Amino acid sequence: MNNSNSNQVTIHGLRITRDLHETEAAIDEALIRQANLLATMVRARRETPVGAFTGQEALLRLVASQKSMLDASNEIARVHGKLLDVGRESGSFLVDDCPERGVLPADTGASLAQVS
Repeated sequence: MNNSNSNQVTIHGLRITRDLHETEAAIDEALIRQANLLATMVRARRETPVGAFTGQEALLRLVASQKSMLDASNEIARVHGKLLDVGRESGSFLVDDCPERGVLPADTGASLAQVS
């Protein structure tokens, strides 16, 4: 592979890595927000003069959505693993083992401007 092709592979690998990490973080954020919503809903039911099972169906649907998000998280973890395999098989930098955010490998020759 010539240097130009190598740089393109590196740049695309960095973009994939960035987008994958953002996806993982977004799922975690959604789980946190759902957990907060669940707590708020239960607290509201407990602290207001409504029936003990008021909003039960909404709570059940929220919990089901949390399970769906956890399932999505598992699938993204599998995507991460498969991309690691692709990187190993191709001998190229694609997805790493979760480096610190904003840190580029020193030997890529790519800049943050190229990744954006």
